[in-house]
Amino acid sequence: MNGQGNGIFFESPAAAPYPFAVRLTAGNAEQAFEIAGNDATGARITRRYELSGRQQSDYLDLFERIARDFGTRLPRNRQERVAPAFEAPYRVLLDRNVSPDIWYGYGDPAVTFVPAQRTGDGDWYYLFATSNDAPNSFPILRSRTLESWEPVGFVFPEGHKPSWAADGLNVSDYWAPEMHIAGNQYLVCFTARQKDGSLAIGLAWSPQPGGPFESDDVPLVSGGVIDPHLFVTRDGRSFLFWKEDSNDVWPALLSAFLHEHPGHVASLFPSSEDQRTASLALTLWPWVERLEPMERFLVQQVLIEAVVDDFSGFRQRLQALLAGDAPDEIAQPARAILTALRTPVFAQEFDPRTRRLLGERVVVIENDQAWEAHLIEGIWVLEHEGSFYMFYSGNDFSTPGYGTGVAIASSPLGPYRKMEQPLLRSSAEWLGPGHPSVAPGPDGAPWLFLHAFFPGQAGYKKFRALLAVPLAFSEGIVSLGSAPAP
Repeated sequence: MNGQGNGIFFESPAAAPYPFAVRLTAGNAEQAFEIAGNDATGARITRRYELSGRQQSDYLDLFERIARDFGTRLPRNRQERVAPAFEAPYRVLLDRNVSPDIWYGYGDPAVTFVPAQRTGDGDWYYLFATSNDAPNSFPILRSRTLESWEPVGFVFPEGHKPSWAADGLNVSDYWAPEMHIAGNQYLVCFTARQKDGSLAIGLAWSPQPGGPFESDDVPLVSGGVIDPHLFVTRDGRSFLFWKEDSNDVWPALLSAFLHEHPGHVASLFPSSEDQRTASLALTLWPWVERLEPMERFLVQQVLIEAVVDDFSGFRQRLQALLAGDAPDEIAQPARAILTALRTPVFAQEFDPRTRRLLGERVVVIENDQAWEAHLIEGIWVLEHEGSFYMFYSGNDFSTPGYGTGVAIASSPLGPYRKMEQPLLRSSAEWLGPGHPSVAPGPDGAPWLFLHAFFPGQAGYKKFRALLAVPLAFSEGIVSLGSAPAP
């Protein structure tokens, strides 16, 4: 990386199979990339691309244009869409923002049923949802029957964020809040980004389900963790579940490794399309590594897709680098990438009175099925007829590969047995159904609540609708129930 005149200049290391030269000029909001490289015919060309924003859609547009010119991988969300054949009896509960203060819809929805004996004014469903970097964090809505919803407020209104958490547009990330009844109080567990950029899990509490909520001055769990779930058994024991967040870790480790060792691009990526993609990614890495975490993840989206499309094969090829007497400069980063390609879900007993974890954490599941690819997330546990059902999501949240799976155990800490196929997949009407929660529906039976994108409108900070579907249980197997009446 060199500063040469107007902008910053990047050039591929000599061993890269497809060398690129990139000049980046950036203003407050706009960026321009001038890229020189070989096109699909081998001819050397130079193209200029201008970006007016730095959101996921802006970068997908950029990499779509680069793919047309230089033969790199076309982003999955820019490929011709084939409508999936999967169908589900969804009931659409919210498909628009009901308040101008709710920016991004109802991602990672947690629905909690609060009965009349607790509220004093009848039964209510409470909904808590992700807010990303919006000024007001974690919208709260409620409904009597799931047919209409009224805004209640926010867990953290503008100016009242936790002292340990970052705040600001394109800086903060407030994800996956859940409210649970714990004795005489209502606990909300959530994910937020600390001021050092790492993700952590926090707690907030209130005597009322609509708040106002207070928060602790320090996170409950830190060190790059997300998607907390608080589960209370019928006999009163509480457990906190969460996942280790390697969503951004392994792409960064991989880009850094390829930048230092570009000669391994060909052994890790068999196709010329993905070799071109990896060559561009390693060229840009000195710039990418300095970005804010979420933007860094978005810029690496196409490299991530190159890995995920042949996830098991990529792992095998990476493992092969360790064969024989691999030197430490190869073996150590390869092992680190292999480790980060697994996303373990942890569980640990929790004391809601002291708001402290008890004992030792244990790994309950991790991504080990083909459809899950590089990650699992969004856990919710249901105790039903003596068994424990863990609902979770897997694969890339903004692509058609995202879905919802089920794992079953006889104890909250497992061992869990996964159903072979996901319970929910993308359909013609809804993309990326996931991050489930479970509550009794109007019929008293368990219903699954989840988010999904409108087709063609998926991505970080894109609107996500709230859907529901009934569940059916038979001999340790979960299936979708009949379509609920509106």
